Amino acid sequence: MRVLKYGINRLALNAFRNRMELVKAGLGRRDLLKMGLLTSAGYLIAKSGLSSRAYAQGGGNDATPNPAPPPSPPTTPFMEPLPIMPVKQPVASLSPAPTTAPNTAAGEGRTRAHQALAQFPPQKLYTRIAQASSVSMSHDLPSQPVWTYDGNLPGQTFMARYGEPILVRTINNLPSDNGGFGKPSITTHLHNGHTPSESDGFPCDFFEIGQFYDQHYPNVLAGFSSTHQPNGDINEALSTLWYHDHRVDFTSQNVYKGLAGFFLLFNQFDTGDETTGFRLPSGPFDVPMLLNDKVFDPVNGLLAFDLFNLDGILGDKFLVNGKIQPFFQVHPRRYRLRFIDGGPSRFYQLFLTDPTNTNATNPFFQIANDGNLLPKPQQVSSVRLGVAERADIIVDFSKFAGKSVFLENRLQQTDGRKPGAVLGAGQGTNVLRFDVVLPPVADNSQDPATITKFYSLPDRTATPRVTRTFNFERTNGQWAINGQFVDCNTTRFTVQKNSVEKWILKNNSGGWQHPIHIHFEEHQILSRNGVATPSNSIEFARKDVTRVQFNETVELLFRFRDFVGPYPLHCHNLVHEDHAMMLKWAIANTGDTNSRP
Repeated sequence: MRVLKYGINRLALNAFRNRMELVKAGLGRRDLLKMGLLTSAGYLIAKSGLSSRAYAQGGGNDATPNPAPPPSPPTTPFMEPLPIMPVKQPVASLSPAPTTAPNTAAGEGRTRAHQALAQFPPQKLYTRIAQASSVSMSHDLPSQPVWTYDGNLPGQTFMARYGEPILVRTINNLPSDNGGFGKPSITTHLHNGHTPSESDGFPCDFFEIGQFYDQHYPNVLAGFSSTHQPNGDINEALSTLWYHDHRVDFTSQNVYKGLAGFFLLFNQFDTGDETTGFRLPSGPFDVPMLLNDKVFDPVNGLLAFDLFNLDGILGDKFLVNGKIQPFFQVHPRRYRLRFIDGGPSRFYQLFLTDPTNTNATNPFFQIANDGNLLPKPQQVSSVRLGVAERADIIVDFSKFAGKSVFLENRLQQTDGRKPGAVLGAGQGTNVLRFDVVLPPVADNSQDPATITKFYSLPDRTATPRVTRTFNFERTNGQWAINGQFVDCNTTRFTVQKNSVEKWILKNNSGGWQHPIHIHFEEHQILSRNGVATPSNSIEFARKDVTRVQFNETVELLFRFRDFVGPYPLHCHNLVHEDHAMMLKWAIANTGDTNSRP
């Protein structure tokens, strides 16, 4: 058995390359089952020339169900600065002009009419082009052929305001050759947006190369036409959103390949100006940070995606805003840092670590949970994120003036199924280095320790119209909800518009954890395993992703208002979502009472 550099077995490497060819061919799970390449349990067979399990140490088959990719080439950390994405700028006009009905004659891929275009006419127009690009992720690796929005990785940051409706035209200019993985058929989801269904980026609303799709974002508060007419409920204001591809069956590949970016919402309180409103750090001191992990081919150094890690894909390289372990030079003042776990499968627990004193606890303030400001800032020593979860924190770097400190992920994780133990300081992975070396500057933001309130929480005592239960489980090697796989042609249940429901999420597995995301409306976590959510906990606030952990039953409260149409519920471990832990539900004027859809 020959061994290459970095300790890679040549036969295992060849098997890895063969798997990559299957991914490049765009074969689906059903195709692979027909070809006899998957077991009845849904795992890749231990076949010579395909599975690295056939070449495990000692010649026997590895006990792990999924093949581990060979290690990526070595890279030197903290050699390149953190990229800061440019702010997306509007255009003066669009041609053809936006229409309420789908403009299929001009090449629009939309199939349903806009619900609120006339009610909330766009004040700004944008174009967003999905295209192939070449980017550098590390000076130690070759330039990477990826897919981007407008040539940026991540995409440019949208900065929008409540009361200012916008329309975004996404144009599919992707190549027909996927270059190894991905599907050049897309739909862009505004994650956590209170958005009409036809503009949500529903996974089955994909469109093809050469087409465009107009998405209308009213940027209105929930309840504007129902519970809180006419302006909506300020207590449900959103702040940190993101947009990403959501193409059914190929979300993990397309997002991994680069199709994601930030979308920030401001209002009269969270103003984007640290001299007004809540006086949160703003401008260059308000920094979005997209976290993800990736694997690179050990020989050619190019980005690789191994579809056959069916429990979830873990990379051995950690990226922030598209760079492997960058550094970020900061001033000795307060910063607002907005974290997103961009996946595809890894969980994080993030600490600030001072390498000169690893015994020190370095607390900071968490101000937001997913897209929502908390009722008030909470001082914490770390934040945990499942895939697609967000956290906004405020760090005062003045106490580290002249020093370097690390953003350290201390959450151990050895496979895509679940996180493990929290490691000690200095034993995790430093994903970003902060160098507090820039000169002092004015800080007009308010000390979060003195902020006593952002918003109140919505009422959680309303009687639900119906209670629905969802079991997240493994069925015939695929991921299922209530024993069924996603089907674009099947609406599993219908919610009555302007009603309240309670949803019960169940994970009966001790082997997996699932970050569950429900589109359109946020929820409040009522209880875990029958224990009411403590009022002083971070997740007492509103959420749009909930981690359903080992053998847990989680109860959620929802209000469904203002718009109608189909939306999905799914696991945001993107590999689970694609295979096929997602369902289609809908909102209509009349709903059903199906308790176990």
